[in-house]
Amino acid sequence: MAEKHHSTWRLFLYSLPSITLAALGLPLAVHLPNFYAKAMGLGLTTVGAAFFLARMWDVIIDPLLGQVSDKYKTRWGRRRPWVVISAPILMIASFFVFIPNRGLPVLNSVIVFFGAEPMVAVTENYLIGSLFLLYLGFTMLLLSHMSWGAELSSDYNQRSRIQGWREGLSILGVPLVLMLPMVIQAVGGIDTEHNSVEIIGWFIIIVAPLAALISVISMGENEAKPEPHVPFKEALGPLLSNGGLQRLVIADLASGFSGSALGAMFIFVATQVWQVGEYTNMLLLLYFFAGVGFVPIALLLSYKFGKRATMIGASMFNVCFVPVLFLIPAGNIWIAATVLVFLGVNVGIPSVLYRAMMADVCDYDEVKTGQRRTGLFFALLTLTAKVGSALAIGVVYFILDRIGFNAAGDNTPETLSKMSYLYVAVPFFCNIFVTLMMWRYPIGLDEQKELRRQLDERVVEEVESVERTGVEGIV
Repeated sequence: MAEKHHSTWRLFLYSLPSITLAALGLPLAVHLPNFYAKAMGLGLTTVGAAFFLARMWDVIIDPLLGQVSDKYKTRWGRRRPWVVISAPILMIASFFVFIPNRGLPVLNSVIVFFGAEPMVAVTENYLIGSLFLLYLGFTMLLLSHMSWGAELSSDYNQRSRIQGWREGLSILGVPLVLMLPMVIQAVGGIDTEHNSVEIIGWFIIIVAPLAALISVISMGENEAKPEPHVPFKEALGPLLSNGGLQRLVIADLASGFSGSALGAMFIFVATQVWQVGEYTNMLLLLYFFAGVGFVPIALLLSYKFGKRATMIGASMFNVCFVPVLFLIPAGNIWIAATVLVFLGVNVGIPSVLYRAMMADVCDYDEVKTGQRRTGLFFALLTLTAKVGSALAIGVVYFILDRIGFNAAGDNTPETLSKMSYLYVAVPFFCNIFVTLMMWRYPIGLDEQKELRRQLDERVVEEVESVERTGVEGIV
């Protein structure tokens, strides 16, 4: 069957919601935990617990949204309506999460209207409730956008190209989010943590609806046949026996844990260990710019050596290189910048390759079951990444609290040394684990081509059956 080749321009427009996801993803991992623990005074353990509980909400909504988007098709498609619906949810949630000083009075007006006592200050309950709404919109956008992209092509390498565009704009969106507060602060003389977080919030409120509308108008969806209802027990069997799926989601959980742990500690390490606090955002910019630049190279490597081998190479690179973080001397911005550039080359590889590999896993499942469960499978993938992220923030902040770390500063050399070891140990061991998971991942280029051959033959058989009997069915 002929494979449609999407133009670079259309893929760019399709990928625009990734900027919204980037504007949310970085602050959720780096800025917001630190902001609520320090500036809002909630404390490390409280904030870690709040982010963990909010992420556990995804355990419910990820599979649910995945199954709903798989099952129900509208006149505009199965995936695109959810991209649009996510925009107003993200706008409202971002107002409360990123701008709590203005969000609390609005919430209190609603509370008083229903006859309850207003909140005196931003509390743990305020944070948890706001995060629940934010994660709902975030999941809706991420899951529908990824599933939509996975169904745009059945070609092994084109899937990597599509996910590469998604991830490339996601990484490119990070510098936009980081630079915006820096530019506004430079022009307006504003230099407070409250204002930096608030600026990011307004950015999301403006960009989310624009990016969603441009994306859905610019790119259509591939036609998908209606999926029959399958009882839960019957649907669960193939999931439990799908070795590729199991290895992929476990590896993604480890990668999510590693990345979020690094993000949760980055500001603390940069300011108190490396002592380059005034350059924190610049270091993050270098880190993510390196990631943007390396995505095309990673794609070329995956075309030549396959996704599994490229993922193993990326993980082993991190294992070997991450101990170099110990060599950054206090106050030396040049060495810190050099190390962050080299460490950043891998920042986008897991997201690109895991999503492209999941599309291949969906082919395997369709061959075995006759169903196309892209939404459900990508829900599992986003779920494991989020659980890893939630565990990372909860566990890391709990450990920092136990070793006596003070987010506001004034820590002993022994405490800072323990944090440094934690900062290196997490990605070191997580990447070893990812390598072990990927070592026997079963779907490569040859296997995927065989899967597509069987699926194409099935489509031909179904067409012939319809022409012969006049009755449409699923072969």
